[in-house]
Amino acid sequence: QVQLVESGGGLVQPGGSVRLSCAASGFAFTMYTMKWYRQSPRKERELVASIENFSGDGNYFHSVKGRFTISRDNAKNMVYLQINGLKPEDTAVYYCNARSIYDSVEYWGQGTQVTVSS
Repeated sequence: QVQLVESGGGLVQPGGSVRLSCAASGFAFTMYTMKWYRQSPRKERELVASIENFSGDGNYFHSVKGRFTISRDNAKNMVYLQINGLKPEDTAVYYCNARSIYDSVEYWGQGTQVTVSS
């Protein structure tokens, strides 16, 4: 059974940091590009970061570079998203996504809420 389980969200003050985790199981983790998306109310889901299967380098989107850091631990089937300097506009549900490097198969987690507010 394929599972992507996010954790680490919560209520954070502006300027604070949060580390989101995604635990993957039920598929060949190293054959998947891992991604983090987010969705704010009344907005479409957007890709914020991705990391390839054996790469240590992340790709960043929507002006989050410099504040967001994606990483993965292939030995533990985990992917992380470190977010520093949180802003109210970062408030969203953050989703973990796995996309096969061979075809269009992809999996989604259930999401974890990050709320940035004082």
